[in-house]
Amino acid sequence: MLFLIAGLAMVMAAIAWAVLGVHALLLGSMPGQWLPRLVRQPRLWGAGALLMLVSWNLGSPSLLVVGIGIVALGHVAKPTR
Repeated sequence: MLFLIAGLAMVMAAIAWAVLGVHALLLGSMPGQWLPRLVRQPRLWGAGALLMLVSWNLGSPSLLVVGIGIVALGHVAKPTR
């Protein structure tokens, strides 16, 4: 029973992460109140978030590391405006 609950929580977290990634990638903005203050480059962040999900589905740790790096760049890169 505990594994079922943990698995359901993982699936729900993955769906939420995918929704945030697609929203950031397509719209170029982050939803909510505190996420826009934390993320400087939403499109870059969204691409990294989706790459992390793809790496989880493929079982590729190298893609996961690249995705984490792109998400980190989305947090620290200055906007080009």
